[in-house]
Amino acid sequence: MNDKKTSGKKTIALNKRARFEYHIEDRLEAGIALEGWEVKALREGRVQFADSYVLLKDNEAFLFGCQINPLPTASTHINPDKVRTRKLLMHRREIDRLIGAVDRRGFTVIPTAMYWSRGKVKVEIGMAKGKRQHDKRKTEKDRDWERQKGRIMKRG
Repeated sequence: MNDKKTSGKKTIALNKRARFEYHIEDRLEAGIALEGWEVKALREGRVQFADSYVLLKDNEAFLFGCQINPLPTASTHINPDKVRTRKLLMHRREIDRLIGAVDRRGFTVIPTAMYWSRGKVKVEIGMAKGKRQHDKRKTEKDRDWERQKGRIMKRG
């Protein structure tokens, strides 16, 4: 787990693929409804949500495709489902704003990060537009140039 010392939040997982695949316009914070074994697994960092997405249905937001692997010491009387649909906890105004952006302006809603905030798990979701292939190449080219520039400046 990485510590973000400036804000007091601990990062559980980042969706690095999201910045490569999408132009992220706006970000929101949402809570997530979890079961007990999932919280314990998140403390161990056993989450993968690179392929996950947010679905808005019946004025509610759900996280699909997020895989939380149970600990081997999970209770025997429960049947853990790794990729179950998890409800995102948001205010009505925020959900309405997301629905409007998706319906009217063609945005996609994707999770970008998962972190601890005051003892609770939060998911940062972003309103994003998909990048085209040439945009992805340009992003990669810019990243390589910044890396080379840093090496040149380091040598003196």
